[in-house]
Amino acid sequence: MPGDGIGPEVTAAAHKVLKRVADIHGHSFNFEVRLIGGAAIDRTQNPLPADTVASCIESSAVFLGAVGGPKWSDPHAMVRPEKGLLELRSVLGVYANLRPVQVMEELIPASPLKAEYLTGVDLVVVRELTGGIYFGKKTRSETVASDLCTYHTHEVERIVRVAARLAGERRNKLCSVDKANVLETSRLWRDVTDKTMQREFPDIAVETLLVDAAAMHLLSRPSDFDVIVTENMFGDILTDEASMLAGSLGMLPSASLGDSTRGLFEPIHGSAPDIAGLDVANPCGAIGSAAMLLRHSLGLSEEADSVEAAIHTAIADGARTSDIAAHGETPVSTTAMTDKIIAALG
Repeated sequence: MPGDGIGPEVTAAAHKVLKRVADIHGHSFNFEVRLIGGAAIDRTQNPLPADTVASCIESSAVFLGAVGGPKWSDPHAMVRPEKGLLELRSVLGVYANLRPVQVMEELIPASPLKAEYLTGVDLVVVRELTGGIYFGKKTRSETVASDLCTYHTHEVERIVRVAARLAGERRNKLCSVDKANVLETSRLWRDVTDKTMQREFPDIAVETLLVDAAAMHLLSRPSDFDVIVTENMFGDILTDEASMLAGSLGMLPSASLGDSTRGLFEPIHGSAPDIAGLDVANPCGAIGSAAMLLRHSLGLSEEADSVEAAIHTAIADGARTSDIAAHGETPVSTTAMTDKIIAALG
């Protein structure tokens, strides 16, 4: 699903990489293209058409570019592009959003943080994706508005288990982020997290932070984090902040997973309509998301490793799109960066 803005450009880059992986490793991938978001509204008046849903349900994996843009941003509009994405997450049951953040040494100059803070940064944010304030009942009049935030025990338990299992495969460190000093949903979150970890994962070290403190510590001691688990809105905000560690929002991939192997994969950046069609968008987040698709939905870990290594090789060889180019470096186009990554695949 190419979506809107730069979505078609970065999706095309990921598509080219997946086809090259298939050629190299002797696989056969069948691709279907479907509408979502603003593009779907323009064609069908529906941000998530029925044939898109049917195709996603029948597929082994779903890849998304981005949705939204000023064209569809009227706050009074009855139908918005983002509604299609929220509905898709719910339909697919993908409640666990994995957002890895790794700092490549070559891109340290692209980050606004001092180099000494960035050495050894390798963390994953596990964001709860189908509950919380984004999915709660919404009301609005001329003078008052409300958004209901609700969490159930089972929603917290299942996302904590995903995060804890991931931590067990990494450095055995889990940080749970909430706002338990103010929010009742966060008090439930903390209580359920503590009980689940003590009962099921006693060997994993657990740190609990309020979200405002977590935002500060992500910048002051980012290398201390291993796996962070948090609710929907907090995860959305913190991962955009964490993208600055890696140098750019355009570098970060994501995988949204549920109880089956079928996942939803997308770069975490938005549609960036101001640069759409200019061939300057960074495709690395999208291509990294394709690697996560190979690993989590298709069970092709070796192929996923090769794609991630190819991204690193292209950057180590000096390829930079404009968002990660330091002063004096000549940026390359979306197409050129994609071609360099494909060349690095061999």
